[in-house]
Amino acid sequence: MKTLMVKRGDVEKKWLLIDAKGKTLGRLATRIATLLIGKGKVEYSPHVDVGDYVVVINAKDIAVTGDKRKTKLYGHYTGYPGGRRSYSFENLMARKPTEIMKRAVEKMLPKNRLGTRMLKHLRIYAGPEHYQKAQKLSEVK
Repeated sequence: MKTLMVKRGDVEKKWLLIDAKGKTLGRLATRIATLLIGKGKVEYSPHVDVGDYVVVINAKDIAVTGDKRKTKLYGHYTGYPGGRRSYSFENLMARKPTEIMKRAVEKMLPKNRLGTRMLKHLRIYAGPEHYQKAQKLSEVK
């Protein structure tokens, strides 16, 4: 029996639609990361991008458990001395609701060029409208 080695051109990618309304942030992020990596596919290979394209709608209606709305902090560094900036979940949700979902999924992907390519297959929209209608999306439960 031979081991199947998949090449980039042999992979058939689907477009999947996920509605984030009322779903828990972490649980949804792990589901999205698994779809982007392609772990559920038979032809999965860790060194090839075999994952699907994922479109997430209603990111502004994501749920978090406990007191995370007030206590969870997101941050970045500007590169200048004293340039560390931090934002609460509520502040970031008010400014950029898609950024929260993107950061959660990004941390679950591989930290290399392959992970960067996988993250480009993720489209996140704050509301119910999206621009991928022509791709014939299939709904994911």
